Amino acid sequence: MIANEKAFGFQVSEIGAGFTWSINSRENRLTPWSNDAVSDPPGEVIYIRDEESGSVWTPTPLPIRETEPYTIKHGQGYTIFEHLSHGISQELLQFVPLDSSVKVSLLRLQNRTGRKRQLSVTSYSELVLGFDRSQTAPFVITEVDDKLGYVRARNPYNNEFAERVAFVATNADLSSLTCDRKEFIGRNGSPKTPAALARKRLSGRFGAGLDPCAALQTVIDLEPGEVTEIVFLIGEGESNSEIEGILAKFRDSNAVKESFAEVIAYWDKLLGAIEVRTPDAAMDTLVNRWLLYQSLACRVWERSAFYQSGGAFGFRDQLQDVMSLVYTKPGIARELILIAAAHQFKEGDVQHWWHPPSGRGVRTRFSDDLLWLPFVTSFYIQTTGDVSILDEMVTFVEAPLLVEGQDDSYTLPTTSTETASLFEHCARSIDRSLATGTHGLPLMGSGDWNDGMSSVGNGGEGESVWVGWFLIKTLADFEPFCSDRGETLRAKTYLDHIDDLKTALETNAWDGNWFRRAYFDDGTPLGSAENEECKIDSIAQSWSIISGGANPQQALRAMASVDEYLIRRGDGLVLLFTPPFDKSSLSPGYIKGYLPGVRENGGQYTHAAIWTMIAFAMLGDGDKAGEFFALLNPINHASTRAGLHKYKVEPYVIAGDVYYEPKHIGRGGWTWYTGAASWMYRAALESILGFHLQGETLRIEPCIPRSWRSFEIDYRRGDALYKIKVENPSSICHGVAEVRLDGELLSLREIPLVNDGQTHQVLIVLGATQNP
Repeated sequence: MIANEKAFGFQVSEIGAGFTWSINSRENRLTPWSNDAVSDPPGEVIYIRDEESGSVWTPTPLPIRETEPYTIKHGQGYTIFEHLSHGISQELLQFVPLDSSVKVSLLRLQNRTGRKRQLSVTSYSELVLGFDRSQTAPFVITEVDDKLGYVRARNPYNNEFAERVAFVATNADLSSLTCDRKEFIGRNGSPKTPAALARKRLSGRFGAGLDPCAALQTVIDLEPGEVTEIVFLIGEGESNSEIEGILAKFRDSNAVKESFAEVIAYWDKLLGAIEVRTPDAAMDTLVNRWLLYQSLACRVWERSAFYQSGGAFGFRDQLQDVMSLVYTKPGIARELILIAAAHQFKEGDVQHWWHPPSGRGVRTRFSDDLLWLPFVTSFYIQTTGDVSILDEMVTFVEAPLLVEGQDDSYTLPTTSTETASLFEHCARSIDRSLATGTHGLPLMGSGDWNDGMSSVGNGGEGESVWVGWFLIKTLADFEPFCSDRGETLRAKTYLDHIDDLKTALETNAWDGNWFRRAYFDDGTPLGSAENEECKIDSIAQSWSIISGGANPQQALRAMASVDEYLIRRGDGLVLLFTPPFDKSSLSPGYIKGYLPGVRENGGQYTHAAIWTMIAFAMLGDGDKAGEFFALLNPINHASTRAGLHKYKVEPYVIAGDVYYEPKHIGRGGWTWYTGAASWMYRAALESILGFHLQGETLRIEPCIPRSWRSFEIDYRRGDALYKIKVENPSSICHGVAEVRLDGELLSLREIPLVNDGQTHQVLIVLGATQNP
């Protein structure tokens, strides 16, 4: 996943396939997206042809795979393909500049033979300019700018993107081109054997009524040992003048290299703000590079991956994603909080998801969506100290209310004339969530965190135990802001509601050895020992700890039950619940449509598994916290040949789920596009390493495995660097004996942070607590 802040990017796999998008990765694809795991058909290809022999090949493994090896390097913000065949060394670098809506492909060729070679290089891109090529192809119009030598394309029927212009270009002298896919591929042909490359030149066809593509061909001569570089560009702009500016810059290979250096520097700075060194090298690799990259590039910017290309903002989804960015990019977190607030209805509920730029989206009865606004806002303020965000004025949206029996509606809401502070937006979310059912628990609606439980409470009577815990935590975190602003009635209401929820949860949610998950509309319990399926669900247990609201004895017993029933150490899994839904009479919703043991239906749903890890860390069990992090770490899933063939997906990014289906136990499911990446980062940094930023102060309160003798954190705060070393001479899990800053013992555990351009040494010694 490679993208930038300008909402432009592309997806690429190890075989070279992928797609390019602009503004919205679903609604405005420039080239085709596919999630065909078998053939992975390419929509963008660079072909090389030997003009003497007629041999055709590609520098990527597809569509023409050769016997010679390929090396593929994925980094933060780029991918490089390396291949040597036909006596030609090939290196293809692909990236998106920080400041432009263009994908750059820099192809470097070297003649490794002792004779002169003549090659043609052809860039081929199937054009979509919308959602699906089969639907948009009849409307795409291509044209050629003879003066500047590039192809423009537009789709006047592409809704809110109709005025935008796509372009394909190269810095090399064009020998021929075509915009006719039928001509290039040939009748009944394929990208593996394109008909056009059996001919000397491309026809030059362009215009309307074609099966649209953009194929640009150039011919080069290479002396023995000679190296040449060719730049190919595909992008989109609002006008021809914007496009011409992009072409003027990126047709210069030196400018391309400078831009690539800027990309590398950007990610190094962002990912280098916090660097950890622990006894767990696999943890270091994820925390220092890949988790934040996955959260920002894929989840926040691209909102697309191989398994889903949504393009939409999810209200709860992207709010959780930016929580991991508060330490390195707090401005992005602040901006997205305000964007989310602007998608709240004046009645207090919110859009479950919406498509930019228009805001078309879904209004639902989900009970947790709206609460993520005050939850994340509170976390942002506690971490950054930026309480001013509460005074930001934000509009609401308006749309018809859902009628009785209607679970959702897809609409284009209007912007309300009513405006309120972010504080009021958060408060309305909470106020709307205070209604309870017959057991004194929050109403579940058409789903809480688990969307698949869509029929548990959509009748209006079902109750959610998990939302009860989540609401306690949200109320406790947000109430101080009410008191500070003189909202005494709201503050009292929230505190009273916390007490009521605690009582109801202790009395009506306890099942004997763990907490139930919910109650159906008819009062039937879910997540109970009396159920045939879904007897115990992890999130009702983990959030009893995370919320801080549970009876301590019940919470401890509940987590012991999680360890007993949901941890599958032999398979390396932490299950969401067990047994999965299959044949019982329970009708919880569309979750039952998943195979037993797959995704939310009783497999490992990594998002929830991380909450389990956080809960054990909060209990002070660093051994289990470290063990579960290792269980969830994809690097460990693929660290052996047997594990690699079982796991089957990328070992450097988090998978949203891992199967517990008997024939595929341990197989990774949905990768990249999961909010688990953000939570995994927070779990490692905050829950295990104990990194707690509070405005201008820092607290380090680890909960680590006893076997760890020490670990280090480098924290760059503006121009200052804090080099933190934590020593564990007593081999304990938690407990801080002393804190020293630049050699001086601190009477308090809070480390004052200053942006003084200096390097500061921090020493934390674990042991029996000696200072408050």
